[in-house]
Amino acid sequence: MTDPAAATTASPEGLCAFVDASPSPFHVVETTAARLRTAGYSELAEGDRWPAAGKHYVVRGGSIVAFDASVFAVDGAFRIVGGHTDSPNLRVKQHPDLEAAGLSLVGLEPYGGAWLNSWLDRDLGISGRLAFAGPDGARTALVRIDEPVLRVPQLAIHLSENRKGVELDPQRHVNAIRGVGAKGPFVDLLAEAAGVDPETVLGWELMTHDLAPSRVVGADGDLLSAPRLDNQGTCYAGVEALVAAPSTVGVTPVLALFDHEEVGSGSDRGAASDLLLTVLERIVLAAGGDREDFLRVMSRSVCASGDMAHATHPNYPDRHEPAHRIAVNGGPVLKVNQNLRYASDATGEAIFAVAAEQAGVPLQRYVHRADLPCGSTIGPITAARTGLSTVDVGAPQLAMHSARELMGSADVAMYSAALAAFLAPA
Repeated sequence: MTDPAAATTASPEGLCAFVDASPSPFHVVETTAARLRTAGYSELAEGDRWPAAGKHYVVRGGSIVAFDASVFAVDGAFRIVGGHTDSPNLRVKQHPDLEAAGLSLVGLEPYGGAWLNSWLDRDLGISGRLAFAGPDGARTALVRIDEPVLRVPQLAIHLSENRKGVELDPQRHVNAIRGVGAKGPFVDLLAEAAGVDPETVLGWELMTHDLAPSRVVGADGDLLSAPRLDNQGTCYAGVEALVAAPSTVGVTPVLALFDHEEVGSGSDRGAASDLLLTVLERIVLAAGGDREDFLRVMSRSVCASGDMAHATHPNYPDRHEPAHRIAVNGGPVLKVNQNLRYASDATGEAIFAVAAEQAGVPLQRYVHRADLPCGSTIGPITAARTGLSTVDVGAPQLAMHSARELMGSADVAMYSAALAAFLAPA
């Protein structure tokens, strides 16, 4: 067996740097694209004609699809690693300026399945993008404020009923304090950060992020604490896998990272959109193939839907399927659900099991308790949208959907190594 740490350049420190550079889906795309450019990839615009081969990527908002078509062949296949760039958080409302009890507030709205209690009493920054009027029409600019401009305070225990805590109302209890007394419009602060005139701002997609840096933790450095591990753990492992995957004649490796998974993927750039399908077909067409060739290639192709997996929680072992314990630092996880919340079938399981063996990493298998509702991924959506054989995989973690999550530091390299072996089968 090979050393998984040598298979890619993925490392715990690298994942920490990736997460800290990527507070929003738009910043995930920017960070991923920068890594791809250092590896010789170039950006393609959807409105241009595409070259016949080469290493390229396509950006659509908070989504990015990258591929190495240097060895594409019409009698070959695509190997696709999918993931998502978004994470549950608190997002800025369209009319954010509020006042109460002599304090200036910013109206926030939960996005996805945010674990609301975990967002209380944290120093919060702001990130995302602004749309504004430019000299040649509407334009967008990234925004990032890494200063503690917002905070959502917890209610004092003395004011709760029976001192048992409070149930948070997402409408009333997650607005953030900005400061004491009346403040100017919140948009002024955003515009200044983006370097644009506040009068030109037309709209935004903005979210809060925890300002505490990602860290390798634990007495022996065997754990990693960070925000947004779901699913930036896959974004980082996936891009490092793509860059490291050796060329295999006839196998075209693809990395597809979608926005909006946490809210159902139903957008112009989500997994339910045409983004992946059009990119794959255009690879075939640019190489001189036709629609028939595209359909033939697709029939031989496979997708690994990468999303983080639930490790067995030591304080709540009863919440897990007893015959399917998942260990931190135990290697990547293959996820199966009989009701298709995960897309894995026997064929996909076998393909990824071979990849894990090729990478020299152990493979764990996850099944959700039958009496608890199971979350889902882009896997079933991608499988239904494309007709691709799809397998759901991930790396084990604790505190999923919390403002800050926990995983094993050794799992970073093992996960990336397995994805690299999947992209370039021996």
